[in-house]
Amino acid sequence: MSVWKGDEVVVIRLAGRASFTGSVDFKLLINGLWEQGATRFLLDLTDCLLMDSTFLGVLAGMGLRFATANQGRKPAAIELLNPNQRISDLLENLGVAHLFKVLRQERPATDQLTALQSAPAQPDKNEISRHCLEAHQTLMDINPANVPKFKDVARFLAEDLQKSSP
Repeated sequence: MSVWKGDEVVVIRLAGRASFTGSVDFKLLINGLWEQGATRFLLDLTDCLLMDSTFLGVLAGMGLRFATANQGRKPAAIELLNPNQRISDLLENLGVAHLFKVLRQERPATDQLTALQSAPAQPDKNEISRHCLEAHQTLMDINPANVPKFKDVARFLAEDLQKSSP
């Protein structure tokens, strides 16, 4: 994941697989920039091969948050640049495509993109499980048709968290 922040837009480039391992950093990045006043996020998916359900849940949660946020600020949005057919189909099948504007164009000339460094303290197993559970719950909340797809994963994660909690 690499990022470039301009005056009007933040470009985040994903390459390879967007998975649960990068979703924590992605969420922290978006939240931090939004708190600083950024409102337009361009997610460059030109080189992104696949997104797992956790990353999709985090992305959908951010899209929903921006679509419903009304804090006297300019509305925020996440735009998806050049998602491949597989990612587009996943967004459509999960019922979350409406949360994003999809752009099909040449990627912006942002030579100043810098690789995002992971947070200094990596999340522990419980934090990752909580994060994954929240992402899957978001997908089920947004579209009830997702419940059969993710209820077992959500139940497993919830049980795992219960077992590991003191």
